[in-house]
Amino acid sequence: MFQSGSRRDLLQAAGICMAGGAAMSTFPLMSYADDGTDADVRKLKITAVTTFKLLHKLKRPFGVSVSVPLSQTRSALMVKIETDAGIVGWGETAPVSGARGTIDDDLTPKLIGQNPLHYRRLWRNLWGANFGNGLAVGAVDMALNDLRGKALGLPVADLFGGRVRDRVPVYGSTMNYVEGETPEELYPRQAAARVQEGFRALKMRLGRYSVAREAKVASAVREAVGPDVRLMVDGNAAYTLRSAVQMGRVLDELNFDFFEEPLPQSPRYAGYAELRKKLPLPLAGGEAVDSRIAAKDLIDDRAVDIIQPDAALCGGIGEALFISEMAALSGIRCIPHCWGGAISIAASVQLLSLLHDPHWGLPTDTPLLELDLSENPWRTEIVKEPFRVIDGQITVPTTAGLGIEVNEDVIRKYAV
Repeated sequence: MFQSGSRRDLLQAAGICMAGGAAMSTFPLMSYADDGTDADVRKLKITAVTTFKLLHKLKRPFGVSVSVPLSQTRSALMVKIETDAGIVGWGETAPVSGARGTIDDDLTPKLIGQNPLHYRRLWRNLWGANFGNGLAVGAVDMALNDLRGKALGLPVADLFGGRVRDRVPVYGSTMNYVEGETPEELYPRQAAARVQEGFRALKMRLGRYSVAREAKVASAVREAVGPDVRLMVDGNAAYTLRSAVQMGRVLDELNFDFFEEPLPQSPRYAGYAELRKKLPLPLAGGEAVDSRIAAKDLIDDRAVDIIQPDAALCGGIGEALFISEMAALSGIRCIPHCWGGAISIAASVQLLSLLHDPHWGLPTDTPLLELDLSENPWRTEIVKEPFRVIDGQITVPTTAGLGIEVNEDVIRKYAV
């Protein structure tokens, strides 16, 4: 209750606020452009969309279980969207499935001359123009959100309702098959080193060799890191239903968190609903879903315990957020996939800051960021301040847009 005499003060304050709001509405929305001038963002126009395919020769070939032979190069596709006010947005995806051609030939004409703040309108036009290429839309969506965040002076998370956490827990995506190394020797050594660096959760690749052999590898890793470090396995589509169940039993006994995509993903994750019923530990999947429609099929089939939309592959930050909300309605957890450079990581950090915990209790099952720790120059070189993992977590940036400053000179250095 208000004390006696405060009602008049309250009404006066309300009147001042209303008058202030009306006065503010008469002024244009302004943003600080790259050239140091103020820009009316309501008149902002997209002037250019540029794609950069990046290529890097690896110092040591590495890969996953089905990488035969092991990869000798690494690639990525970056997208830059420019405006007439000098404000720029960046996006990232994988340079496969015609993503670059779709962006250059189909999506760019839909963007030139448009205001990036008209997000809903642009989103619909982008999907309608490309027959469902989630990779192309994913990169453009990241860039649009980076751009409109900078135009409004807000972090991307604030464009989607505001973050629910200021720090995001991380799991290191590490322990790949490397030329000249055996997993028996490499994996325990690498896992122990990552724990010393401060990681409290790690993921390894398995499936290249027999279940009997790699069961010993998984056991050696658990012994190397101890019982308190969270461990996950990515099967990278290298298993049959029978061998996946066999390995799943081993991983469950070793207290692994989840088994990711042991079966081939296409078409539409066939066999996953059956595998989920047989596995004793959670089954994760969904990095290959290219839209909310594909994700809905996976959710409706209850084919996974954990869905893993990748903002760079499924249509962007907004689409991944929508998928997470759909999954929550069916009691399916969401731990987004992320395998890319600093731009993709930044988008995933913003996304993860928005995701609710999967239950109402203490936050013991908070969604984690997948942080690729393999050789990747554009994870660290293309940004002036790479993300730092402290106590197993990354702090969500509070600066505008994705919260990173991209060095275009480095991007052009790797461009082909």
